[in-house]
Amino acid sequence: MTLRLRGHRLFLTLLGLGAALRVVTMAGFPPTLWFNDSYDYVRIALGPFPHPIRPAGYGIFLWLLKPFHSLTLVMALQHLMGLGIGVAIYTLLSRYGLPAWGATLAAAPVLLDAYQIQLEQMALSDTLFLFLVVCAFTVLLWPRESRLPPARWCALAGLLLALATLTRTIGLPVLLLTLGVLVLWRVGRGRLGVVAVAGLLPLAAYTAWFHAENGQYALSRTDGVFLWGRTADFADCAKIKPPPELASLCPPGEPGKRRASSNQVWHEYSPIGWTYGEVFSPELNDRAMRFALDAIKAQPLDYLGTVLYGSTVRTFWVTRSPYPTAFVTDLYKFPEQPKPPPGWAVYGGGTPASVTAGYERGPAATHPVEPFATFMRGYQRVAYLPGIVLAGILLLPAVAWWRRRRDGIALARKDRPRILLPFAGAVALVSVPPVTTDFDYRYVLVAVPLACLAAGLAFTRGRPDPAEPSGAPLPGVQAPEPEHQL
Repeated sequence: MTLRLRGHRLFLTLLGLGAALRVVTMAGFPPTLWFNDSYDYVRIALGPFPHPIRPAGYGIFLWLLKPFHSLTLVMALQHLMGLGIGVAIYTLLSRYGLPAWGATLAAAPVLLDAYQIQLEQMALSDTLFLFLVVCAFTVLLWPRESRLPPARWCALAGLLLALATLTRTIGLPVLLLTLGVLVLWRVGRGRLGVVAVAGLLPLAAYTAWFHAENGQYALSRTDGVFLWGRTADFADCAKIKPPPELASLCPPGEPGKRRASSNQVWHEYSPIGWTYGEVFSPELNDRAMRFALDAIKAQPLDYLGTVLYGSTVRTFWVTRSPYPTAFVTDLYKFPEQPKPPPGWAVYGGGTPASVTAGYERGPAATHPVEPFATFMRGYQRVAYLPGIVLAGILLLPAVAWWRRRRDGIALARKDRPRILLPFAGAVALVSVPPVTTDFDYRYVLVAVPLACLAAGLAFTRGRPDPAEPSGAPLPGVQAPEPEHQL
């Protein structure tokens, strides 16, 4: 056992450091950190229902833990999920032959990034979502010795991706991309069908529940509203010429000088007319979708420019900016002062103070505890992954491919989809929000572990494919003559 652990000493040191940072975080900011969305999830946990704005997966996770009445327990489990993601990345890459230092480096961002640790300390769905996606990919990538994952493992992976989608709806593009990668992997109709059924059947059941409560088959009732917010950044009604029933949705102000797209939906003067404690009606969501599609048709280049700026410049910039608002980005930092719960109404009944107290059976406002809080605030100022580094990580698979081409080494067919699977997931998590909603730093954060996993896999050689040895020369590259021994 000692000999086995000795080869993993570097990773175990890093894992211990990550665990220590999480203990300090829990000691410094009990019982949890709050975001605006958090109160809706806790309200779902008090009595599960299909929320019209937020999928209920995370709320049901909280509901399962409600008998303990401990947000501290919830945060402890989320921190364990963060550590588990790091362990999964390291274990998979080690299994595929990456040196211990390389596998440790790939796991470092999720273990040590201060913003990742801060996100785990928040009552938000992101950590659970990422954990479910990484578990699904681990299941599919684990059987290194055989060419294809067993059918029962495919079923488990599909179920995990379904649960991820019910936690955050961006899981649906990840599920669909996974099915596409499995087609390229040539797993066969049986395994592909198992993943599809296991992934889509729970979503169908949820949409039926949603229909019973909200009158329509959907996972949420915000796709039109959020796309309207995306186009509100540039929409010019002089160009769109909306019909009278949509004219009231024209965003105020001059294009290019308006609020951030996501903030367009929620601010008090929005044409959407949203208020705390209410949700968007089906009619409003449909009208917002029509307006947004008309705006995209009338101003396709403006839409494309807005999307590209969010998915490239904002995502991969060296420093962080106060976007979409300074208020939101401050919520992603460890606070200096206690923050009482806001006084607005929560959909489903109650206020933030009442629903959190009902779950915790007592006050649940964050209260920083020194010296732990000061230490984590200082740590967060220096220990995070800049966007430009994430860009480099996403480019590493291409670098590995170029090196193989240069050396005349072909990548085994079975290894190509294994790299593409986490890479496609990372790209989806980075690119889909700017297309449908808006850029947000926490949306990017969950893509980092998948990008690191893809980069690590790209530099492993894997097992030779019996049909195409991994060391075979590329087509058109002449193999070297064998050396003659004396």
